[in-house]
Amino acid sequence: MRSLFLLFFVLLAGCSSSPDKPQQPETKTEHATPGLLFKPNTPTNDDPNAGRYSLKDDRAPTVVPDFSKVPPVVPHYEPYSRGGNKDYTLRGKRYHIIKNTKGYTETGYASWYGEKFHGHKTSNGETYNMFAMTAAHKTLPLPSFVRVTNTRNGKSTIVRVNDRGPFHDGRIIDLSMAAAAKIGVISLGTAPVKIEVINVPKPSSKEAIKNSPIPHHYFVQLAAVNSLAKAEEMRKALKRQYNTNVDIEQVDNRTVYRVRLGPFMDHNDAERQLSKAKAHHYPKAFIITANR
Repeated sequence: MRSLFLLFFVLLAGCSSSPDKPQQPETKTEHATPGLLFKPNTPTNDDPNAGRYSLKDDRAPTVVPDFSKVPPVVPHYEPYSRGGNKDYTLRGKRYHIIKNTKGYTETGYASWYGEKFHGHKTSNGETYNMFAMTAAHKTLPLPSFVRVTNTRNGKSTIVRVNDRGPFHDGRIIDLSMAAAAKIGVISLGTAPVKIEVINVPKPSSKEAIKNSPIPHHYFVQLAAVNSLAKAEEMRKALKRQYNTNVDIEQVDNRTVYRVRLGPFMDHNDAERQLSKAKAHHYPKAFIITANR
């Protein structure tokens, strides 16, 4: 089986580099990461990623895993990342991040990117993994969950968009190698697709927030008291005053109880509550990041 995979990618490489077969699109992806662009070594080089990657051209790995075993992505609410979500200019063209993605759809061509970018930072600061179900888009907020359907064969899959690209005319999304394999994009390098954004409402209950798959959340700590009764009394008053969840955390089995607003999934929500707390009775309040 491994030898068949290797033969397949040898043939693919031949198709990708053959200029006399326009029906076989090239598989090399010109991929850029606004905000993390590498400064070219020479002023005549207009590739913003020049020198950033050890490989000149993109390619598939030598050993190809069984992509059927890659688990599907389950869409969930996730706050937009603090990096990679500002409007940007690349090669003289201005890109505006989409503010409202409700009902957003788009048709065009999908490409895929592989080993050249594997292990490097994505636009929102994560690490690109060609074996994960991710993708790049020029203007969708990061991260976004998107259903991608190959309109040529009807196959579809869900990806988590965490990067910017592709910057070729006519291409609307760059799929990880795993995602491309799921819907049959790898064999030709590109394929016509329809993409649909999947919007998941933000959880509102304290329990739902704590049980979310997001790796961390935020609290605004207001005070630490040495009585549970006092902490409970503060919780009732604070819930009325701030109209948000109020959390009590006991410190290391001691009789010390932290009184905190939250948890919050979005750092911006925590910042707003922090400003409100400081403006009232808690000038020394601060934000805590709690890992799940």
